[in-house]
Amino acid sequence: MDAEAKIAELDGLPTEELRERAFALAIRRRDVGFFWSILRHLPHADDAETLDASLGAVGASISDAIALWREFTGHGYGDVEPLLRAAFINYLVQHDAGEPAA
Repeated sequence: MDAEAKIAELDGLPTEELRERAFALAIRRRDVGFFWSILRHLPHADDAETLDASLGAVGASISDAIALWREFTGHGYGDVEPLLRAAFINYLVQHDAGEPAA
């Protein structure tokens, strides 16, 4: 299948399925860089960068970390969903893995 056909096929899938496929591929490839690039695009990523380790900030830090994790695992992409969909599709096409994860 050529790249354009693969992109069209993948673009028809729900974001959550694209995420699952891309994550499964990245795990198999041990591609930490992919996960890092995705994390940087999530809405709460800026909050996570400024997490304060002091005891007074523990509540806010936990809330920020939970929000970031929920977004990372597909629960609340918000306005960055189109960007993340494109990243998932690009990763799958680039690494020739449009097939469902095993």
